[in-house]
Amino acid sequence: MLRFTRPLLYAARKPSTGITGLKVHRDPVPELKKTYEDTLQALSAIPQSSVYRQGTEALTLHKLKVLEKANGDVAAIEKELDEGQIEESLDIALDELSLAKKMLEWKAWEPLEEKPQPGQWQYFGKEATASTSS
Repeated sequence: MLRFTRPLLYAARKPSTGITGLKVHRDPVPELKKTYEDTLQALSAIPQSSVYRQGTEALTLHKLKVLEKANGDVAAIEKELDEGQIEESLDIALDELSLAKKMLEWKAWEPLEEKPQPGQWQYFGKEATASTSS
């Protein structure tokens, strides 16, 4: 029974996030978990050699472990994630999910279609290089 009342108690105690445009979520923990899982699912379609997939997957897995370790305690999740309020963490997670889908659409891991112009990747007098993945 307590499991079902926890979201109601959370919503009753927190009338506002204090951030314009960011509403209090009635039950943020399951929604955050689902968003992390959806992000991992989207990342699984990107090649494992992609640096974006490697970094984002590691970060998302870490955040998912934080959720599981906190066992529904919103204050512990907020403290461990250190992203502000849990609604902000949910907003960040939704943005990352959206970006993962766009990266899949853009196929950002593939080589450039055209060779870059000479000096295109030169900043502050230094040549910017990136390793290519096959």
